[in-house]
Amino acid sequence: MRNYQLDKEEQELSSSIERGDWKPVKNMSAEIKKYAAYAKKTLKKDQRISIRMSKQDFIGIQSKAIDEGILYQTLIASIVHKYVNGKLVSKV
Repeated sequence: MRNYQLDKEEQELSSSIERGDWKPVKNMSAEIKKYAAYAKKTLKKDQRISIRMSKQDFIGIQSKAIDEGILYQTLIASIVHKYVNGKLVSKV
């Protein structure tokens, strides 16, 4: 068996398990259904928008989307979602 070096986050997780901080979920199927409903509401795309942008920016978005293997609309929605949730910040 190989010895693996745990990073800080993995060490904290391992320590919390060893301390007994983790408790089993009593009704796993209810928990799964609850979080599935959260995910469904989060991922539901029920609003359309129209935006105008420069042709150069549009070509750039299409190119990035192709590189990622996704549709450009999906990439734009992802960028907006990350920005709204504070996970995309300006470098300026």
